Amino acid sequence: MSKMGDLPELHRDDVENEIIDAEAAHLGESATDVIAYNDLSRRDVRALIFYLLYAAESFDYQESLEAIVTNFNSGFELDIPMESEVVAVARQIIADKDALDEEYKPLLSNWRFDRVGVSTKLILRFATWELQTSDTDPRIIINEAVELAKGFAEKDAYKFVNGILDKLVKKLGKEPSASV
Repeated sequence: MSKMGDLPELHRDDVENEIIDAEAAHLGESATDVIAYNDLSRRDVRALIFYLLYAAESFDYQESLEAIVTNFNSGFELDIPMESEVVAVARQIIADKDALDEEYKPLLSNWRFDRVGVSTKLILRFATWELQTSDTDPRIIINEAVELAKGFAEKDAYKFVNGILDKLVKKLGKEPSASV
C-alpha cells in the first residue's frame, strides 16, 4: 500500500483504489476496517476534501457530491457523514470554483491556466477558499497546500503552489504580523 504522501498523480481510473489504500495505510488499518470520520486528523480532513474535489472534477461535476460521498462510504469502508465539515467545504468550493479560480489566475505569471494540472488547480482552489473564509494562519494554509501538492500534484508543483499562494496572501492583505 502507498502512503498518502507518496501517491502519484491520480487518474480517473485509479482514484478509487488509491483513496482506500492511502487512507487505510495512513491510519494503520486494514482495508476492511471502517475508517471513522471522527478519527481523522486535520491533515486527513484536508486530504479527504481534496479526494472529493478530485472525484467531482473527474466526473465533470455531473455526479452529485452526495452520490460521490455515498460511493466513497460504501466502496471504501469510510464513514463520512453528509453533514460533516468535509462535505460542507467540498460543496462550497465546488459552488464557488469559477470565482476561486479567478482569484488566483492573475497570479499565474508566465503560465496559462489551461496548462496547470488538475490536481494543482484543485489545491490552489481549495487553499484560495480557505484563505478567503477562515481565520487560520495563512502560513498553515500554505504549508498544508504544499503538503497536498507534494502528495498529489505533478513533480515540483509544490513550489509553484507555494509561490502562487504567497502572492495571494499578499493580494488579500492576510500577511501575518511579525509578532505571530
